[in-house]
Amino acid sequence: MTLTPPRAPDVRVRRLTTTLYGYSFLEEFVLLYPVYALLFSDTGLSVRQISTLFALWSVTAVLLEVPSGVWADAVSRRLLLWLGPLLTAAGFALWVLLPSYGAFAAGFVLWGIGGALGSGALEALVHDELERLDAADRYARVMGRARAAGLVAVMAAMGLAGPVLTRGGHTAVGAASVLACLLTAAVALRFPEHRTPATGHHTWSGTLRAGLAEARADRSVRGALLLVPAVSAVWGALDEYTPLLVRETGVADGTVPYLLLLVWSGATAGSLLAGEGERLGTRGLAALLAGSGIALAAGAVEGSPRGLILVALAVGGFQAANVLADARLQRRIKDSGRATLTSVAGLGTELATIAAFGGYALIATGHPHSTAFAVFAVPYLATAALLLLRGSPATEPPR
Repeated sequence: MTLTPPRAPDVRVRRLTTTLYGYSFLEEFVLLYPVYALLFSDTGLSVRQISTLFALWSVTAVLLEVPSGVWADAVSRRLLLWLGPLLTAAGFALWVLLPSYGAFAAGFVLWGIGGALGSGALEALVHDELERLDAADRYARVMGRARAAGLVAVMAAMGLAGPVLTRGGHTAVGAASVLACLLTAAVALRFPEHRTPATGHHTWSGTLRAGLAEARADRSVRGALLLVPAVSAVWGALDEYTPLLVRETGVADGTVPYLLLLVWSGATAGSLLAGEGERLGTRGLAALLAGSGIALAAGAVEGSPRGLILVALAVGGFQAANVLADARLQRRIKDSGRATLTSVAGLGTELATIAAFGGYALIATGHPHSTAFAVFAVPYLATAALLLLRGSPATEPPR
């Protein structure tokens, strides 16, 4: 009688996933998120000054997205996941200890660097460790749960920020945020890492060239790289305008946060169900994107709080598709350039999101927010059509 060995050492898989879930929760459990604009305003900054801070944050993220991914392939990914939250903590500390335009600008640069260091490195580390444990097929499910943990953390931070701000002011909110970042860095040290940089890619430029060469040589990699921003960028931009869409339904301002929780709950559910979505295949993913786009448009133009149920369903679909697009990319790239190419996809997402911001401003200037949301459902319908026309398989044998 032959005994079949287990597919993966579950104890080691469990250690990896619990560390990931803890890291994802703490990384987003930042009480400053919902109130930092109030801190800037209370310090005396004008709307124009605040806007320049947001622009500085975005520019930092765009400039460092790919370089940080290359670095993650050239050195330890765990090191970057540890260093990133420490830089973010330093930025938040500056905001609270020296509230001024210069300190806010420096804080946003540190926050942008910290976020860029983790972009690409986290996905690459998790996929490689799961693959080492013969559990790479769990990647979508694991990352979906990790993103759900982050969304739950955001909602928890939204709920706690008000009471903490009332009792302790911006200092207490800032201190709690710094502590969350320090705890995130501590958890990062628990990540296992068993990789070494590929032979011949010891330099930063060599690592970058190797990653880009793979994308040029493999059509499936190029398609997966394009799919990630196509799925995630539009909703990433619309998310910033959701409160305005909710207010446009006619509810009181005090009701807006509760309806936003409905939308966030849809996103959380989509993350949790992403693992099941791997069974859909390319046609199923196309149907998911098309159905979510139709639900977004219908829910937005409905014009009442009831329509937000459809918006929440659409957001859940987009969130699941986002995880699935990332999983498709990870399946197609080699270990040596995994973080590099993941960061290239992240750069595409950042640039597409900025373009979506500009497009939304043009549409919403002369039309209701509901119209703008409905128009931005079209890119998802177009992406679904391209997936069907391309007809590539949803999965492929591991390399």
